[in-house]
Amino acid sequence: MKRPLSKLQCILFVLAWVSLCAVVITSAPRVDGMLIVTILMSGALVFIPVYKSLKK
Repeated sequence: MKRPLSKLQCILFVLAWVSLCAVVITSAPRVDGMLIVTILMSGALVFIPVYKSLKK
């Protein structure tokens, strides 16, 4: 069984995700639907484990 993430790990994961999204958005020539969908899917991959870990 895996240990839940600590609060510090959750904060670092979220900050890393936000900074990567900022880099992608600022470097993209235009923000279109596919970019938004990709960011939403990556957000789900980050926030679902963080939510489950904080819920425990």
